[in-house]
Amino acid sequence: MKLLFCGDIVGRSGREIVHAELPKLRRELNPDFIVINAENAAGGFGMTEKICAELFELGADVISGGNHSWDKNECLEYINREPRLLRPANYPAGAPGRGIGVYNTVKGQKVAVMNVMGRLFMDPLDDPFAAVTRELERYRLKGNVDAFLLDVHAEASSEKMAMAHYLDGRVSLVVGTHTHVPTADAQILPGGTAYQTDAGMCGDYNSVIGMNKEAPIARFTRKLPTERLSVATGPADLCAVLVETDDTTGLAKRIEPVRRGARLQATAP
Repeated sequence: MKLLFCGDIVGRSGREIVHAELPKLRRELNPDFIVINAENAAGGFGMTEKICAELFELGADVISGGNHSWDKNECLEYINREPRLLRPANYPAGAPGRGIGVYNTVKGQKVAVMNVMGRLFMDPLDDPFAAVTRELERYRLKGNVDAFLLDVHAEASSEKMAMAHYLDGRVSLVVGTHTHVPTADAQILPGGTAYQTDAGMCGDYNSVIGMNKEAPIARFTRKLPTERLSVATGPADLCAVLVETDDTTGLAKRIEPVRRGARLQATAP
């Protein structure tokens, strides 16, 4: 099975590059299942029902989120009635929506997708390791699911790496989001789990993690929080990860970074 995971969409530029490149990637790579993190898709902060509907129409099977999932109030209601939209599973009980789902591919294979959020330098949520452990008691590779993909929305690379090694051999892919910079460590761990610390963003890289440069620079140099962040709107890049799994085990046999667009060196899996 081929899984395509696209990193955080940031603003209009990010949406535009996904609209331009995802149809090409579907033709060229022929993925069986597509997941997109869209927590920054609406003006850099949050997502809307309209944006999610457009991404589903483009071919996304699941949309994952993160700490900005709730920035648009309409999402609080929409996420309860859209099973293909996930938020981090380790939010406290009672949070709207769900953090895991099992979905069918067109070939009839079952894919479990889970979203968790890290705790280092982030909001102090419930333990993401415990959250994943609980779900692995319900969903097992080649038991009742054919693939298991985990989006770890976290600041610290160490937390993402620890999660990957903790789950090695039990899930198909552990991929990081949130830091908006694609890492160069795409690999298959010893137990067969594919891993990349951060998929990167779909957005304008002539920026500070997708935001216009002036306000972040002012915050760092003047230490004043009054500068308002605004999303960068220049030509964008799409960053993603392609994973191919072994149909007999559900574990990875190939992982390739995918980059297309304006500034970053392109890759061609």
